Amino acid sequence: MFDFDTLIDRRHTASEKWDRYAGQDVIPLWVADMDFRSPPAVLEALQQRVEHGVFGYSSPPKELIAVVLAMLQQEYRWQVQPDWLVWLPGLVCGLNVTCRAVGAPGDAVATFTPVYPPFLTAPGLAERDLISVPLVEQKGRWEMDLEALEQAITPRTRLLMLCSPHNPVGRVWNREEQLALADLVERHNLIVCSDEIHAGLVLDSDKPHIPFATLTPELARRTITLLAPSKTYNIPGLGCSFAVIPDKQLRQAFRGAMAGIVPHVNLLGYTAALAAYRDGELWRQAVIEYLRQNRDLVLEAVQAMPGLKTWPVEATYLAWIDAQGLGVADPASLFEQAGVGLSDGVPFGAAGFVRLNFGCPRSLLQQALERMKTVCVRMCGLAKK
Repeated sequence: MFDFDTLIDRRHTASEKWDRYAGQDVIPLWVADMDFRSPPAVLEALQQRVEHGVFGYSSPPKELIAVVLAMLQQEYRWQVQPDWLVWLPGLVCGLNVTCRAVGAPGDAVATFTPVYPPFLTAPGLAERDLISVPLVEQKGRWEMDLEALEQAITPRTRLLMLCSPHNPVGRVWNREEQLALADLVERHNLIVCSDEIHAGLVLDSDKPHIPFATLTPELARRTITLLAPSKTYNIPGLGCSFAVIPDKQLRQAFRGAMAGIVPHVNLLGYTAALAAYRDGELWRQAVIEYLRQNRDLVLEAVQAMPGLKTWPVEATYLAWIDAQGLGVADPASLFEQAGVGLSDGVPFGAAGFVRLNFGCPRSLLQQALERMKTVCVRMCGLAKK
């Protein structure tokens, strides 16, 4: 029904992902957008809106608000009130606004690493101190180290930034893990900013996404949840996200930090979001199935490459790869020279790692994996000599 195999030429389209390697034989598997056409319903809605021909200032459509509330209720049994929603032109600005809205300059923000790079830069931009707590690998998966977090928290720690599902390690935090974290959060009176932008891309059907704010009413009052259709429906360039903030005082602080700085969402962003949430479910299920197969291909191929290690991806279209076994200081550059553009682990807080985006046609992914295999075999062969 939907075609994810056709290679779409994104060169010369001002694509951040592809223009990085303009004129080079490098397959870009780095920044988190997919190389698939967006859902047909989204394309049709945008065409109709463009045909209207007037692009004035816009407010969030009432139907979009209703559709979002219905989606949250259906997917997570989460009863959200309309006034809890705060619309944003992007999730990254939501992270930065949260750091400015919670606490004061000189306070601290905690997060787990490796993590999406804006988690690590936003606190400093808001004159907050960053507390980084490494995730730990146990029994073949990544887990939160709550003991280390508790030891790292200071009297001035006001905010915990959570990535759920986690980018880049691909974990879907289960109820038990989140309840254990919630206990710590309540004991230390922390506000939680939960980035749940990949909630719609859970690949393992037996690992449902559970929004942190749905665990208890008390947690809802101390949580800012950031969501968007951008990753799920491949519309990040249209810039439409939203925060769910049940607590009125926290919501007012958030809006206050936005005032005069954060622009409104553009009307095509609203149009795409409405069509995606209202009419894109069949496409979403189809892309999840395609991504599952790509995920399995990546896991099998990378685990067989000498010098590399990776882990099962429960959600997202991103694979986290330990390349320290190759014995090179900059594995991202090594793979780039071999014709594969991956995300360097350093901005995520983990030197020696790389992140691979498998949200692309399978033939392109297979070609990239072959190139990676060739360079790994060569490097490990040199190491043995």
